[in-house]
Amino acid sequence: MTGTVVRVKGLKRYFEPKTGKWYAYHRKTGKRLNAEFGTPEFFAELEAIDAATRGQEAKAGTLGALIVSYRKSAGFQMLKSRTKSDYQKVLTYLQPLGPAPLSELSQGWVARLRDRTFEKKKRKFANYTLTVLSILFEHAIEQELMASNPVAKVKRVRKATDAPEANRPWLDFERDAVAAALPAHMRLPVALMMYCGLDPQDALELPRTAVSGGKLDTRRGKTGVPVWVPLPTPVLEVLAVEPKHATTTLTLCANSRGKPWTGSGFRASWRPIKLKLEEEGKIQPDLTLKGLRHTVATILAEMGKDYATIAQMLGQKTEAMAKHYSRRADMSKKMAETMGDLEAEVNRRKTTSV
Repeated sequence: MTGTVVRVKGLKRYFEPKTGKWYAYHRKTGKRLNAEFGTPEFFAELEAIDAATRGQEAKAGTLGALIVSYRKSAGFQMLKSRTKSDYQKVLTYLQPLGPAPLSELSQGWVARLRDRTFEKKKRKFANYTLTVLSILFEHAIEQELMASNPVAKVKRVRKATDAPEANRPWLDFERDAVAAALPAHMRLPVALMMYCGLDPQDALELPRTAVSGGKLDTRRGKTGVPVWVPLPTPVLEVLAVEPKHATTTLTLCANSRGKPWTGSGFRASWRPIKLKLEEEGKIQPDLTLKGLRHTVATILAEMGKDYATIAQMLGQKTEAMAKHYSRRADMSKKMAETMGDLEAEVNRRKTTSV
């Protein structure tokens, strides 16, 4: 049986081995199409994007032209797929500002954009927008389109002083409660996060070939740093009873239908479990899957492991994030020593009864 290869003008497609899926992007804007390829909905979505961009060619010397130039640059093309996708969200957000001349993009313009973005998209996206804008302007400087970077002196939006700690470490009883409540198809990805310190997305996308002979051999998706660790007993035990799924599934972990997990799909399955455990008082609020990386770093720091070892375990390029992740353990150890010294000094100063 022969098949017909359908090529669509203005469209680019690529296959992602980790998910086993094809993705389609509008070539001019870089926008991803969500409808299934070849369906009427797909072509309607493509036409809508074409219509929105028709007659809107970016003029030289504008933000829009700079975005087009950056998308074609080696710097952007060499980014990892996930990072490129994250950047693309910001570039799409900036698209309505495309006609703005580069000569008018001042520090004040950037600050006002930051504030508007914070109102619409909250702190994290506002700060990420500044990051991507800064990269755009550095590209402009390199191409001699701008003389300076207007983002350089614009402050990031600070976290509220009373905001809960993001991705806090899990407590021991919380880890036990969650492990006991998970259905079979969710145990392996959580075990990989809980004992190997994998980022949730890395755990879900982990290829089958990454685990062999009781060892994990992979790379951190965000940094590309190699991660090699012998699998601990709890992970091996979960692997031994993991529900078998079709060998055509490229990922080690699969959902209840035997298909590769998506990040949104796993979060949707995790949320009701988390809420139920909160209602039962078995876990505290603000528990996140990313917090398991902090948990691993905290435990390692409490064991006395150095920052270099923790960074290597977590697939970090530098020790900075290892220090960040293990700061609670460092503080706990320091305060324990401090309180011991204080208690000894107070006892020494006690007046002797006559």
